[in-house]
Amino acid sequence: MNQPSDFPENLFALGNSYWLTRFVILRLLGFVYAVAFLVTANQLMPLIGAHGLTPATHYLAAIEHEAGSRAAGMLNVPTLFWFGISDHGLSIFAWTGFALSLVVLGGYANAILLTVLWAMYMSIVHIGQIWYGYGWEIQLLETGFLAIFLCPLIDARPFPKCRPPILVIWLFRWLGFRIMVGAGLIKMRGDSCWRDLTCMFYHYETQPIPNPISRYLHFAPSWFHKLETLWNHFVELVVPWFSFGPRTARHIAGALLVSFQIFLIISGNLSFLNYLTIIPFLACFDDTFLRRVLPERLVRRAEKAAEQSQPSRISNGITVALAVLVAYLSISPVLNLASGRQLMNYSFDPLDLVNTYGAFGTVGRERDEIIFQGTDDTVITGDTKWKEYEFKAKPGDPNRMPAWRHQRSTRGRFILSGSFCIMIPARSH
Repeated sequence: MNQPSDFPENLFALGNSYWLTRFVILRLLGFVYAVAFLVTANQLMPLIGAHGLTPATHYLAAIEHEAGSRAAGMLNVPTLFWFGISDHGLSIFAWTGFALSLVVLGGYANAILLTVLWAMYMSIVHIGQIWYGYGWEIQLLETGFLAIFLCPLIDARPFPKCRPPILVIWLFRWLGFRIMVGAGLIKMRGDSCWRDLTCMFYHYETQPIPNPISRYLHFAPSWFHKLETLWNHFVELVVPWFSFGPRTARHIAGALLVSFQIFLIISGNLSFLNYLTIIPFLACFDDTFLRRVLPERLVRRAEKAAEQSQPSRISNGITVALAVLVAYLSISPVLNLASGRQLMNYSFDPLDLVNTYGAFGTVGRERDEIIFQGTDDTVITGDTKWKEYEFKAKPGDPNRMPAWRHQRSTRGRFILSGSFCIMIPARSH
């Protein structure tokens, strides 16, 4: 029997269609992967290369020795680099990941491609040591893992005939919930300034990398900063619960959660963390919302795909198994959230599949900046001339405006010279 011509319209109106949602999630994930691999391509060698600060070869050897065998080490720290590692290989690996990320950003993704990207980035994170020990690294791994099950195995078209699995959409909401509630709870249990509403008096100055807008926000009135802190608590601790609610509640929650991250992007620089955090919040929106904000051309393609789609028992079975796995692995993160000794940004399984998150449990009151100096001299004497290094976008000279763009580094012999630092009191610039 032929369906009426307005079948896709009816499907969208019911709010159970996520074709546009899947499209937007995968495009943004491709962007984040591209940024992550581009950063990796530029910093892997000086950080973990053969002559880097903490060579990955030494790290893998230490893991193998501690575990007792290479096989045991591979189980404890899964990474493709157990099969071989070199500076040239690291560079090729990173640039390959960047190129594949651009394919996803361009609109083409399937389970195979997303599995490759996930395995590649996991391999980098697991040998990255302290340099890759930040929360956004394991958050990207969990987000990338869920995305594997959002699209078909082989069909890489932007709007394939395979229906977006609603269970996976719910798992994205569950990820977003843990991210925000974890961040909210770590604040309430951490620094007292979150409870007396004074943290924002200092945050804009002492955050990792302020920008020019950060300076103006820093000098805003005290009442504004207190209101900001209250709004932060509301968005992180109250709003996420509505991401599981009825359609209107979900849409409002999604709008608040996404706009909150956009404000953080405007007011500072936390690498790709905030762009990454937007991804699970997109699962709050179904096609009834996104069709109003996306180009008509995309909406028509989504409607056509919905009309031609067929249910898949295999796909449904896989997503049910995934949901059971995530539910089981969520036990430890949930217990951690309920604990008075909450861990922040921690993984409970070797593949980083389901993690616990948090941010800014403490806020610095003063900004201490270490000044690095370098020289081209091969022999260090009392007459050696030292030149100060200005890091890319990192605060240094208090008379220099916070940077939007990275500054070009000066070439030379890089040595930490003494214990030089500048201390900038709160509200001093």
